[in-house]
Amino acid sequence: MIFDKIFPPAVIHMIGIGGISMSGLAEILKNKGYIVKGSDMTESSVTEKLNKSGIPVSIGHDPKNIGNADAIIFTAAIKKDNPEYREAERRNIPLIERSVLLGEITKMFPETIAVSGTHGKTTTTSMLASAFLEAGKDPTVTVGGELEKIHGNYKIGNDKFLITEACEYVESFLKFFPKTAIVLNVDADHLDYYKDLHHIQTSFQKFLDKLPENGFAVLNADDKNSQDLISNTKATVFTFGIENNANYMAKNIAFSNEEVKYDFYKDGTFQDTITLHVFGKHNIYDSLACLAVCDLYHLPLKNVKNALSEFSGAKRRFEKKGSLNGAAIYDDYAHHPAEIKATLSAAKAKKLNRIICVFQPHTYSRTKALLTEFSQAFADADQVIVTDIYAAREKDTGLISASDLADKINSVSQNAIYMKNFSEIEDYLKKSLSEGDLFLTIGAGNVYQIGEDLISD
Repeated sequence: MIFDKIFPPAVIHMIGIGGISMSGLAEILKNKGYIVKGSDMTESSVTEKLNKSGIPVSIGHDPKNIGNADAIIFTAAIKKDNPEYREAERRNIPLIERSVLLGEITKMFPETIAVSGTHGKTTTTSMLASAFLEAGKDPTVTVGGELEKIHGNYKIGNDKFLITEACEYVESFLKFFPKTAIVLNVDADHLDYYKDLHHIQTSFQKFLDKLPENGFAVLNADDKNSQDLISNTKATVFTFGIENNANYMAKNIAFSNEEVKYDFYKDGTFQDTITLHVFGKHNIYDSLACLAVCDLYHLPLKNVKNALSEFSGAKRRFEKKGSLNGAAIYDDYAHHPAEIKATLSAAKAKKLNRIICVFQPHTYSRTKALLTEFSQAFADADQVIVTDIYAAREKDTGLISASDLADKINSVSQNAIYMKNFSEIEDYLKKSLSEGDLFLTIGAGNVYQIGEDLISD
């Protein structure tokens, strides 16, 4: 690997440095002694923060931006006809994809904790970061969302711990070298890359097989696809769960409008009562994974308990945005049927009046592949407004549409309407939302703008 040959203070140029992951990696490299610079298409709060921290960012892509770089980092979104990419090829400057870099960074820390799973990675990583900080540790953190406690999506620490998400998309996590790995769940997703669920399971099997003998694998005992992975690791396996017997368990769960409480057990012995202010059964699983890892690293339970109680969620994870007409307005990043079900279940547990949501499907391939599952995910909503599919990295093939999804939902729960324009949706909601309603924007695209527009008027 190139980082075995390029040492600080080598010059690293990053194409697409303003991305949520790339910006954090830039700061880590700078902290390790490299001279880091980069480019991005647009200015943002992220590029401004990088400039202030001593990492210069050029706006626009130009061959001249590369300068005297010893290596080039690029994101998967950068095409090979990018002028900086082409210039690096012409000059034979080593080109390294972002996930490969993150994998190399995991080697730089004796204790890399990698959080994997189809759902819940950002929340669990955020909980872990909060708990380690509460316990007086100083970890380096990279997370796929914004966490208030670390003032952004990354934190540069000075001890042996790296806490990071490990994403399964295009098998990126197979480039990682963790000491400890969490598997929260394994579901069919990213079917634009994976052939089927078996293909995804095989990828997770390879991920756990990379753990060292002195490592830890922390798996969800209630998720069959995760449990099937136990034989695929040399590491010591620990489990967490609610329904099936596990090393770390939540019992006597009680929901209220303000909080969730449960009794925390380790190997059948009561430890303490845990309080959460993030709602839904899925967040209980995430907190159990956090408690398990913190116990394996001997963090005091009182610190972990405090961190979990104070945790209010990462940005765009059932995040309260404000209110309109007496209705509470929330936003959630959910873009998979299992995530949507979990989010709506959490909303229902708050026992308000109607639950009204706007769903923006994310990618044509996911919508088409999981159409049946999506149609069954909205039963807890009184009304779901489906808006156009957010294309992200894809092009419209004409094989699936948002109105198709609305029709499919109506065949199951008769509660969907299709609306194309955000402005049309906002006008409709201003008239229909009332006291005691819970309104929720759902999706990984730009649907959150609807809620922000409503509370700004």
